Amino acid sequence: MDAIKTDRLVLRNFRKEDAADLFAYLHRPRVSCFLSLKLEDMSAAETEAKKRSRSDEHIAVCLKDGNKLIGDLFGIPNEISDTFSVGWNFNVDFGGAGLASEAVRALFNYLFAVKQARRLYAYVEEDNIASQRLCERLGMRREGLFKEFVSFEKDDEGASIFVNTMQYAILRKEWALLVRSNS
Repeated sequence: MDAIKTDRLVLRNFRKEDAADLFAYLHRPRVSCFLSLKLEDMSAAETEAKKRSRSDEHIAVCLKDGNKLIGDLFGIPNEISDTFSVGWNFNVDFGGAGLASEAVRALFNYLFAVKQARRLYAYVEEDNIASQRLCERLGMRREGLFKEFVSFEKDDEGASIFVNTMQYAILRKEWALLVRSNS
């Protein structure tokens, strides 16, 4: 994909040299949905960065000044090609400055304008308050709560621990209204 620039960020494909920054936030994922992406060591981070560099599926979010990787995004089309699943994962050290909002806004603009998305949706676990707030700031509406929807962990006896998950979504026409009203 072509790089997308915002005021403070660059959204681009991953590079193998992003390994150390990727390791910084994936060696201890802070939300359960990213536990499957946990990186055990730098070798695993190097392998993952290299793998991501060969695909547009994960988008690296970097500071414009210094090109430091601070997180990643995804926008994956589902079987209905005008509908995309979206998500994000950011290094907690860069929280609270509006960088996630800036990055996801740019992703939404890209998906609606370039990829001609009609609808975007995100799954957010019930305990992930930061992502719920981000969805709401972006104008996404909560469409439902899926009780015991998915499991990312097991208890001490090896049984799956299921978590409640919310679905948020926004349509292109809703996004267009928000963009116009904020201009």
